[in-house]
Amino acid sequence: MRMTKLTKCIALGIAALGILASAGCGQQDAKGEKTYKVGIVQLVEHSALDDANRGFVDGLKARGYEEGKNLTIDRQNAQADQSNLQNIVQRFISDKVDLICAIATPAVQSAANATKDIPVVGTAVTDYVSAKVVKSNEAPGGNVTGTSDLTPIADQIDLLMKLYPNAKTIGTIYSSSEINSEIQVKAMTEYAQSKGLNVRVATISTVNDIQQAAQSIVNEVDVFYEPTDNVIASAMPTLTSVTDPAGKGVICAFAGGVTAGGLATKGIDYYKLGVQTGDMAADILEGKAKPADMKIETARDLTVVINKKNAEKIGLTIPADVLEGATIVP
Repeated sequence: MRMTKLTKCIALGIAALGILASAGCGQQDAKGEKTYKVGIVQLVEHSALDDANRGFVDGLKARGYEEGKNLTIDRQNAQADQSNLQNIVQRFISDKVDLICAIATPAVQSAANATKDIPVVGTAVTDYVSAKVVKSNEAPGGNVTGTSDLTPIADQIDLLMKLYPNAKTIGTIYSSSEINSEIQVKAMTEYAQSKGLNVRVATISTVNDIQQAAQSIVNEVDVFYEPTDNVIASAMPTLTSVTDPAGKGVICAFAGGVTAGGLATKGIDYYKLGVQTGDMAADILEGKAKPADMKIETARDLTVVINKKNAEKIGLTIPADVLEGATIVP
């Protein structure tokens, strides 16, 4: 009798463990078909991150994971608030999502800190190692992987020099709280200085600081360069309200910055980066790969984008060889 009770207890224990193990690995609907739940947490609303979000969903759809059929997506935007990020991720954990897509560095940091069990796929993240969410880019080693938006800074400064061959000083403004921006500005400064250019830097904390920061350096520089900074990206018109009247163009690290009023970029298409990320997520959902073994991927395609309207506004003539093959913003 005791053995029978013990056997029952063991069986119940194993069953309970089985339920826990299956959590986050998909559920079955009434027809017995597997369905999945994905949580998307986005730091803030701006064109680059919005494009990455949209691309991620389309990337999953291309692999057969479609909302309303076998996929439920919980989309959340933290509105640039760290406490919101934490609350959103905790809700995903409580809801037992199968995978978290974290868009932007602070979002992936919040997800990585909150769970070691649910797969986390990041995108629009510059440096996963510096963000301390993976052991290395080649072998992340935990539950986090994704795509990096580390921009081709040398190519972008080379483009800047083609547009402004007589430039001596570059101005840049970035958020002091974003490690991704700090990394980019450091790399940009080193490359620009190697080309004989000076760099004038102003840092900000919120969007409310942008105008004053721009005004503080606009008369000391020939052209601006802006990294993939989430604060700047969410308020490009505020920056260009200072740079345009001064006749100073803004070279952006991402295409969305150009469509939002900047001058030019040779950079990342965040929609395509999102699609690439969705493809990685599908591999995880299908059990083909684990985040620990999936190297951090970089953008496969770069795009030259020129804002002709902005060029006309600031009185700049774009060289024909730069226009050739470029995507033109009307």
